[in-house]
Amino acid sequence: MIIQICVGSSCHLKGSYEIVEMLTKMIEEHQLENEISLAGSFCIGKCNREGVTVQVDDEICVGITRNNLKEFFNDKVLAAIKSEGK
Repeated sequence: MIIQICVGSSCHLKGSYEIVEMLTKMIEEHQLENEISLAGSFCIGKCNREGVTVQVDDEICVGITRNNLKEFFNDKVLAAIKSEGK
């Protein structure tokens, strides 16, 4: 699984660095370092949205904030990994 966090100007101002740090910790806590590739990305094109834009494989998710990151991680990351049988 590839997770890309937008680090373009708009998302940077909305806290993308903090989202990267929090996601890194969540990945480590669940021991998913070998399952997930975490990367920064330039603008994904959803700058007019609230929060940070995050792409999980081919799915673009908008409005990711520190307040909803855990829900995002559970729904989009852990659920996908479990459905793959890992």
